[in-house]
Amino acid sequence: MKKLVRHWSRAILLLALLCSISLQAQAAGEETLKDGVLIQGMDLSGMNKEEAVDAVEQYVEETLRPVTVTLLTSNNREVQVTAGDLGITWSNPEILDEALAIGTRGNVITRYKLLKDLQHEPVNYELTFSYDINAINQILTQQCSQYDQQAINASLKHENGVFTVIEGQTGYLLDVEASIDTIYNYMTQEWDLQPCTIALDVAVDQPKGSVEELSRVTDLIGSYTTSFSTSGSGRSANVTNGCRLIDGTTLYPGEEFSTYEAVAPFTVQNGYYMAGSYLNGKVVDSLGGGICQVSTTLYNAVLRAELEVTQRYNHSMIVTYVDPSADAAIAESSGKDFKFVNNLDTPVYIEGIIEGKKITFNIYGEETRSSDRKVTYESKVLEVINPPGELLYADASQPIGYLVKSDSAHIGYKAQLWKVVTENGVEVERTQVNSSSYKMVPSSYVVGVATANPDAYTAIIDAINSGSVANVQHVINIVAQQEAAAAAEAGQ
Repeated sequence: MKKLVRHWSRAILLLALLCSISLQAQAAGEETLKDGVLIQGMDLSGMNKEEAVDAVEQYVEETLRPVTVTLLTSNNREVQVTAGDLGITWSNPEILDEALAIGTRGNVITRYKLLKDLQHEPVNYELTFSYDINAINQILTQQCSQYDQQAINASLKHENGVFTVIEGQTGYLLDVEASIDTIYNYMTQEWDLQPCTIALDVAVDQPKGSVEELSRVTDLIGSYTTSFSTSGSGRSANVTNGCRLIDGTTLYPGEEFSTYEAVAPFTVQNGYYMAGSYLNGKVVDSLGGGICQVSTTLYNAVLRAELEVTQRYNHSMIVTYVDPSADAAIAESSGKDFKFVNNLDTPVYIEGIIEGKKITFNIYGEETRSSDRKVTYESKVLEVINPPGELLYADASQPIGYLVKSDSAHIGYKAQLWKVVTENGVEVERTQVNSSSYKMVPSSYVVGVATANPDAYTAIIDAINSGSVANVQHVINIVAQQEAAAAAEAGQ
């Protein structure tokens, strides 16, 4: 009987204790984490939800964000960042609601038993994390991709009439998209919250070309020469520089060559000088003036090699070093470029030569055309547009008598270029290659009109309006005679 009383006494005391605990929690108005409930191994017992959130976020900020993550990129170069750099954030805050609910469900006996069990077997809730894809992408593109190594194709060198093969070099290129997935998957699924190393996705870029393939380049398949004998020092230097930048190019089957990309940028650092060039129907000084003679000479060599021209523009005004429609302009401001594709089955080699004031481009490859097949090009002028007169501009800052030619006249043309193929001297093919239109631009003059004589002013303005330089010169002569006579009379 006494034992029964003791058991009931203990049960009553336990029940009172649990009720007291329950009443205390209810009185507090909020749940707290119980002893034995851990978050990522951290004992946050007694904390309410807000306090637990602050504790976890502090753990992420102070413990996890500084953890070093080493990224292995191209050529096994190491880029060290932190989990914080990757944009780590806590991604499962809902576990706090589950943790706080432990010991709050069921009857008093059930909750008591659960709380006693927690003292011997704690429950641990693991944190999960997410990362900022944009931050990872920025790290890969700005810090890791800098170690990429582009493949260098095997190439040719031509000296003293002999070709030498220069071996290529294997390239290593970071696959940014695949590497984003690699980093994200590792950090969310495998990371043990310790410093780690992640091998990024790097593609091996094999170089083109072999000794066997390049040894087939032996024949001169296209050549053309133009003269720049009338050019000044700046223009001559630009032609020479552009030729140098293209010389030695090896172009593989299917590859496209951009003349603009080969010779740009037009800067002093890249070897260019100020010289005349065409812009909006005028001749202006610009860095690289004259570079179009380089592209034009190359264009004609390409035509004779019968490579595939993919982009070509004529000049705005006619040039004098080739026939109409045989030119090829390049211009940074208007996006003009001369491009062509190696449509042959073997590589080609482009050689640029400056001798005296002549520029030559030779294109070497494997000659497969019959020796009795000849290719020539004919320029056909469809229309000649002569300037109707001169353009005269009044300048009030200069006196009557000032007459300066600012721009020369340019005859306008409409023309075509035709490809003519003969076999054994007989024409078998005639194909139009292009058509071109060149602006007609009158010569222009600046005329001084400043004078204190209203009659002279009226006369010079009328002469300007007539559009005739001869009339302007006539008025200038009359005014000069009148002024000389007046001066002589005043001196008597």
